[in-house]
Amino acid sequence: MDLIDAPAKSRDTTILELREFSRRLVRELGFMRTTIADSDLAPSAVHAVIEIGMSPGISAKDLATILRLDKSNTSRQIAKLEASGLVERTVSVDDARSSELYLTAEGQKLRKKIDRFATDRVSGALRRMVPADQQTLVRSLALYADALSQGDVSKLAATEAGSAGIVQGYQPGCIGDIASLHGRYYAEHWGFGAFFEKKVATELAEFAGTLPAEGKGLWLYVENGRTLASVVIDGDDDTGVAHLRWFIVDDSLRGSGVGRQLLSHAMRFVDERFDETYLWTFKGLDAARHLYESFGFRLSEESEGAQWGTRVVEQRFNRLSAKEGGAGTV
Repeated sequence: MDLIDAPAKSRDTTILELREFSRRLVRELGFMRTTIADSDLAPSAVHAVIEIGMSPGISAKDLATILRLDKSNTSRQIAKLEASGLVERTVSVDDARSSELYLTAEGQKLRKKIDRFATDRVSGALRRMVPADQQTLVRSLALYADALSQGDVSKLAATEAGSAGIVQGYQPGCIGDIASLHGRYYAEHWGFGAFFEKKVATELAEFAGTLPAEGKGLWLYVENGRTLASVVIDGDDDTGVAHLRWFIVDDSLRGSGVGRQLLSHAMRFVDERFDETYLWTFKGLDAARHLYESFGFRLSEESEGAQWGTRVVEQRFNRLSAKEGGAGTV
């Protein structure tokens, strides 16, 4: 028999259906209850524990941004978690005026309990679906979540008003800005030259030309139309491995927490999609290494090389994703 395309649903119908599915998800996942995930905590507190566990050393400001909470609500949430012995603060090594948040031993135990509960719920649901439908679900939810994130009103308002904020995806002028950041910083501190800046600009332009694409992400800190910080995830769905690239923060932002916030976005992205992440850097970038290690990256290779046009001791760092029990994610 002939195949006949079914009439497309109207946009209004699609919106209503998505809203209904969203409400059902909220109910089924337990967000209407006073506690969630087999814990004694409210939903927002559970999410705070998860995010702090995924990004050890995260600041209260960055946590508020991730959870979409205002400063006062975030402060109250952190205070409750501290009083319960689940979270502790330490003075930031990058900026003595701010503090870093970490899970205590009890907080780590609770995080593992929450992870087991969530894994069991998802696993039970997936058993009722055939593998092809499971993959379709993952792709569709990823697209929907990304679309919601990119449509965040506050994010758009910050960019359009000429103020500062983190945005995802290619922005006009970002390739030149990122190449310029790399060129100036590494020339001043390490003597790198035109070879290195050309390599960054050429490879970044090639990467940006593939966007949007499955498994690939670009996050920028934009201020008055200029990119002042960036990070890229270049993932391979077939191997389950992602490459973290072009992470840089302008000197004017060092100690502000922007770098940690960018890495938090990138690590959440890979933890949802990949088994492992790696990056290349070189010996001597101690502040960057400390930040990488706080997210669970560990040195795996070290040898002298000149892939950036100048001989340095090149280093490769690897990190297992949360679902694989990575060192920085528990």
